[in-house]
Amino acid sequence: MANLAVAILLASLGAVATAQKTSAPAAMPAYQGSYPSYASPPVAEMPAYQGSYPSHISSPAASPSYTFPAPSPPSMAAPTASPPSPTPSPSAGRRRLRVGFYRRSCPRAENIVREAVRNATSKNPGLGAGIIRMHFHDCFVQGCDASVLLDPTAANPQPEKLSPPNFPSLRGFEVIDAAKEALEKVCPGRVSCADIIAFAARDASFFLSRARINFRMPAGRLDGRVSLSSEALDFLPPPFFNLSQLVDNFRAKNLDEDDLVVLSGAHTIGVSHCSSFTDRLPPNPSDMNPAFATLLQSKCPVSPNFTNDPTVVQDIVTPNRLDTRYYTNVLKRNVLFTSDAALLSSRRTARKVAENALIPRRWESKFARAMVKMAAIELKTAANGEIRKMCRVVNN
Repeated sequence: MANLAVAILLASLGAVATAQKTSAPAAMPAYQGSYPSYASPPVAEMPAYQGSYPSHISSPAASPSYTFPAPSPPSMAAPTASPPSPTPSPSAGRRRLRVGFYRRSCPRAENIVREAVRNATSKNPGLGAGIIRMHFHDCFVQGCDASVLLDPTAANPQPEKLSPPNFPSLRGFEVIDAAKEALEKVCPGRVSCADIIAFAARDASFFLSRARINFRMPAGRLDGRVSLSSEALDFLPPPFFNLSQLVDNFRAKNLDEDDLVVLSGAHTIGVSHCSSFTDRLPPNPSDMNPAFATLLQSKCPVSPNFTNDPTVVQDIVTPNRLDTRYYTNVLKRNVLFTSDAALLSSRRTARKVAENALIPRRWESKFARAMVKMAAIELKTAANGEIRKMCRVVNN
């Protein structure tokens, strides 16, 4: 029945998918607007989660380990002329991640992070959305090394967190700080900030999905010492990318087309600034659902700017729930960004969208796998990494 339903949906998409041709990546002008923000402002408190907690906290005696090779240099043309992110030399060795990494050195590590995330998301679910986004933004720039957490210094006044894709929209830093502070009291110098982000993104997915997305996150990452604003612009996909550009962007990080479609599902939570999508509103040409466009026009100024750039929820039906509603929105053309709408520009990705909309449990499993896969991008080694004492500054 599921296959029949997918076939029916795809039949309705056929004319659109064949009519739209994905253009080759073109030289893009420097983006002047705001990048999407997925962390909503404070909302009414969400009831504390009453169910059982994830099974990943109690690790098996024999924990599986994962070895990830150093990635090849990016093959995509970066949106700006800045140099590509440095890749660890193969001679520096390979970093091993494993489930239950802190089972002996800091047995309470995952519990402490989970509690910090639970406290934050129970008061403001948008912070959970922000943490999932933080995980993505961290791993795509310099690898999963917590470089996105570093504050500006006299030596480096423009770190990643001040780059347009992250500032002022990226949220959740205080949740990571709270977890790190608690961990340093119990296990000083043991748990990396990079692992805290990965655990927190896993736990945010668990709480925002009402425990439907439940997976184990391998750990053992080290924190990086380099954080450059320009690299966030180079490697984070902006909301105006077309499908070819998105596929190339993900492929540069050893993620495939299916990972792209699956991880895009995180756009079902949080909010976005109007400046990220007003280019799709009338009188500009767009395939957006006219009724949805009218709704957005009632909430957004004609020309958003830094002092007047409101936010709107990405999913008007279940804005604080990590579910498959995003894919239904894509099919109905009720999505904000060009990059969201682009998923219908090929039959292959349109089929993936339809399947995810119709088979939630399959998407939830795929999302868990893609999050673990993304969390292994460009891992630091002992030669270029450390375990920070404070997540906002490198060690002396």
